[in-house]
Amino acid sequence: MSILYDERVDGVLPKVDKSALLAELREQLPDMDVLHTQEDLKPYECDGLSAYTTTPMLVVLPERIEQVERLLKLCYQRNVPVVARGAGTGLSGGALPLEQGILLVMARFKHIIEVNPEGRYARVQPGVRNLAISQAAAPYDLYYAPDPSSQIACSIGGNVAENAGGVHCLKYGLTVHNLLKVEILTVEGERMTLGSDALDSPGFDLLALFTGSEGMLGIITEVTVKLLPKPQVAKVLLASFDSVEKAGRAVGEIIAAGIIPGGLEMMDNLAIRAAEDFIHAGYPVDAEAILLCELDGVEADVHDECDRVKVVLIQAGATEVRLARDEAERVKFWAGRKNAFPAVGRLSPDYYCMDGTIPRRELPGVLKGISDLSEEFGLRVANVFHAGDGNMHPLILFDANQPGELDRAETLGGKILELCVKVGGSITGEHGVGREKINQMCSQFNSDELILFHAVKAAFDPSGLLNPGKNIPTLHRCAEFGSMHVHHGKLPFPELERF
Repeated sequence: MSILYDERVDGVLPKVDKSALLAELREQLPDMDVLHTQEDLKPYECDGLSAYTTTPMLVVLPERIEQVERLLKLCYQRNVPVVARGAGTGLSGGALPLEQGILLVMARFKHIIEVNPEGRYARVQPGVRNLAISQAAAPYDLYYAPDPSSQIACSIGGNVAENAGGVHCLKYGLTVHNLLKVEILTVEGERMTLGSDALDSPGFDLLALFTGSEGMLGIITEVTVKLLPKPQVAKVLLASFDSVEKAGRAVGEIIAAGIIPGGLEMMDNLAIRAAEDFIHAGYPVDAEAILLCELDGVEADVHDECDRVKVVLIQAGATEVRLARDEAERVKFWAGRKNAFPAVGRLSPDYYCMDGTIPRRELPGVLKGISDLSEEFGLRVANVFHAGDGNMHPLILFDANQPGELDRAETLGGKILELCVKVGGSITGEHGVGREKINQMCSQFNSDELILFHAVKAAFDPSGLLNPGKNIPTLHRCAEFGSMHVHHGKLPFPELERF
């Protein structure tokens, strides 16, 4: 794929002597597992975005914070790049390793340290699975709200790094809205606490700055998350539409009516058929689009809101509105949505999952634009997304075995993201930038903004050793990409002239 590599990865960072580094790791950390043979390294060559692959130089699997601390100090002294990895479910190449660097796998840090029902919080290690937090809190009638579709496998450390969302993020927020505190190690191996056990803390909001920083500012060692009481009742309405544009308009009209659903999801016909064949959720396979609208809270309020939403949906052009008969059907409706990605994988040898965010009012026009682009590039696109907050996940179907189709899929994906930016949206809502969207960063941000991003990175990681080549493109590369006017005057941060 024609991805835009950061020049610091292309040769500015010095070549690392693998044998010497391996020997030093074994001497200083004899009880830490270090993988170094080709067959052991191969499984770590990519994250969930398998189109980008790089075999890491070494993979380390620590089990104690002291091991990570010592490792970082050694790498800092030896000028060795470090890429952190959790469960490897990311979809933007954020955990793509380096040929001349260490892949730091935090998956063994999987202990739930504390569940505090009185304070409504949980302290967990970064390798704990998202779903495991809610399972541990369930005996207290509490749960952790952000629920990515991969919650059965993804780790909370990765969720913090990417600021993950989920189907219920419209009402309950993204990861950043559900955190109290994170413990991190800096690139120098020093311990730091961001946030506090209180609902707010003085000074700059470094917790929000760090959340979504994609492993570029520090290594997460502990996370304190907020827990919420389980709603007394939750009901799901399934609305069918004869056009995706009508479904898109219905989303805005629900919000305009003053109703904030717990979840508001949309799927087009291609995704509906795939999910129904896979899960048998009871979806109407002849509908051009469906909306899943979940309302939760106390029973009286939910009953009233269901009636109001049903009226809004019918007025918006819904051909049918169904209320889940019971909890089993509600769960089945959501199972179809949460399994839409693997379901679409049954339709095509390969698919490319995009992640753009747009203002809700732009949904109908952007859906039409995606349809036009799909026809132009000759590739089918299945639309599955968090409609309530405008976070779109177009799935581009292609066959990598056909010459040129992978490049076409990538180009189409870039055009979709640029369309999102054009209407006032963003190139990512929850998957992150990683390596995948680094070209489109040049489209969304100007040179002054990129300089500021580099300054923040340099404040935490002056040597540029943490996850280099990800997220923030250099100004030189953006000039080559041709999507921005590069500032040619004196830079406000002289130490960043190299960018």
